[in-house]
Formats: sequence, structure tokens, C-alpha cells
Amino acid sequence: MNKRILRYTGRSLIVFSALIAIYFITAFCCSRITINANPVNAKEVDIYMMTNGVHTDIIVPAVSSEINWTKEIPYHNTLEADSSYHYLAMGWGDKKFYLETPEFSDLKLSNALRAISGLSTSAMHTTYYKNIREDENCIKIMISKTQYQQLVCYILNSFKKDDSGHLIAVQSNVHYDIGDAFYEAKGSYSIFKTCNTWANAALKSCGQRSCLWTIFDTGIFLKYK
Repeated sequence: MNKRILRYTGRSLIVFSALIAIYFITAFCCSRITINANPVNAKEVDIYMMTNGVHTDIIVPAVSSEINWTKEIPYHNTLEADSSYHYLAMGWGDKKFYLETPEFSDLKLSNALRAISGLSTSAMHTTYYKNIREDENCIKIMISKTQYQQLVCYILNSFKKDDSGHLIAVQSNVHYDIGDAFYEAKGSYSIFKTCNTWANAALKSCGQRSCLWTIFDTGIFLKYK
């Protein structure tokens, strides 16, 4: 009996290890396949993508002729942002993870397992900035007004809305920055849909270079080096 249990346990571990290997190999290969390799963009609207080394945000003008984000994401929901903050960064992710893990040192195993399960709720993390500085972790992309409208539609469709069609602020006192706030979002985080998967799909939505599929920020930023 003990030998049989050990044999089944060993086989299970081998299968589990093989599935993990297949998952990461697939993620690596798909992130190297480029969608929209040569986009044609009229240089009308500047957007940015920014990473903290793990998580990718899409950054857009706070106010433009296409949309005034401050009407749906008001400055007063932040600690100190005001009209001198001209850019808005947005990123999608697991709600509980966002609210309970401001630093990776705060990470709990239960939150990590819940996040990858695909059974939890999600949130949009929005952050206003006064200025944006380009560097290796923040890349500027010039797109047309039409492409920007496509991006706006994608982002707005990621938010949950109330019966009046307005975005729903998360009822929490958690802030990462003086200019940020959280909003309810659609969908669930999982091992197949991460914050970077969402950002990659945002680039796809407006015809920009992107990965076939990615779970990490690395594949996205390689497209723009």
C-alpha cells in the first residue's frame, strides 16, 4: 500500500511539474510572437506604457478632446491630485491583492493563491501624474485620435459601472500614492489573465505592437526596444 501511494505521488508530482513547465514555455513563446508588428500611426495623441518591473500600466492624457477622464475618475477621490496632474495611469489587477499587498513584503500566500485561482474580483488602479519621464521602464507611443478612441473604449469596458453608467470607486482608504484611487473592474485575475495580459490587450485594441499572449511585462517591452 505504501509503495502504491508513493508511486502515485511521484507520478502526480511529475505531471504537475510538466504542466508548470508547459505553462511557462507557452507563455515565453507566445510573448515573442508579435501582433501588429508595423503599425501605422498618425502622431496625434501621446500615450505611455510603464512598468515597475512586474506590473504594466497604460498612461493617457487626463484631459483631451476625446475624453475628460477627470469626470469619471475625479481628483477628489485621490489624496492630493488636482488639475496640475496632466496624465492618468491605469492598470487592471486582482482587487484583494491590490488592497492588501501595497508592497511585495506584504504578500500573503492566501492572497497569491486566490489571485491565480480566477475566483476573486478585480479592480482598476488609477494614478494621476503631473509629468511623465521616459526611460527604460516608461515608453512613449504616438497614436492617432482614432486609435486613441479605440483604446478609450477598451479601457472603459474594463470598469464596472453603476446603474447610471458611472464608474464605481472601491470603498477603501488604501492608497499607494497621493494621486491614486481604486475602481471596481470586470473579470477575474488568473494564471491566464494577469495585469500584463490586460495591458497587452490594451495595445492590441488600438493596433499597436503587442504579444500574441503574455503574462509578464518583459514580452511587451521587448517589442519597443
